[in-house]
Amino acid sequence: MTAPGAAPAPRFRSARRVPAALTALAVLAVAGLFLYDLAAVRAHRPGMRWRRELAHQLERHTPADLAVQVGAGVLVAAGAVLLLLALTPGLRGLLPMRTPGAAPDQGAPVRAGLGRKAAAQVLRDRAMEVSGVRSARVRVGRSRVRVRATSHFRDLDDVRTDLDAVLAVGIGELGLARPPRPRVRVGRAGGKG
Repeated sequence: MTAPGAAPAPRFRSARRVPAALTALAVLAVAGLFLYDLAAVRAHRPGMRWRRELAHQLERHTPADLAVQVGAGVLVAAGAVLLLLALTPGLRGLLPMRTPGAAPDQGAPVRAGLGRKAAAQVLRDRAMEVSGVRSARVRVGRSRVRVRATSHFRDLDDVRTDLDAVLAVGIGELGLARPPRPRVRVGRAGGKG
């Protein structure tokens, strides 16, 4: 949910220029090689030696051969990895922050993001300020903040209530476009409670 008057903040996407350029160059080289060989065969010249050897290998090996199945599995895995890279945003460590809507004469609004580790550190520092908290571990995800705290002298329900209040304020002050919901667990040092 975005705040009123704020532009929706899409997730950050990785440019992935180097993998895209390398993949494009590899596809271009293979396609150029095949095109050259096809043009040579159409011009009544013999095909390239590697293609003739490949044709002879394909005559001898069937799809039931183990080497063919392993090769096909490797190609499928490589294709799945490329599809995964193409479909995922890539910058999962950055959480988009709220940005005020830009006026039409100002151009595109500035996009801001906060790293998950930095957000976790800020919230951990907030949690450590609560009376009775001995230690706290904080993990920040896209939709949830997981907090595990240990208390050593106060009632666990009181500590949990104080942590909920402090974390709600802390999450609000982070200025995230989609504030995550806190999930707090409080226990005693040594696993009791």
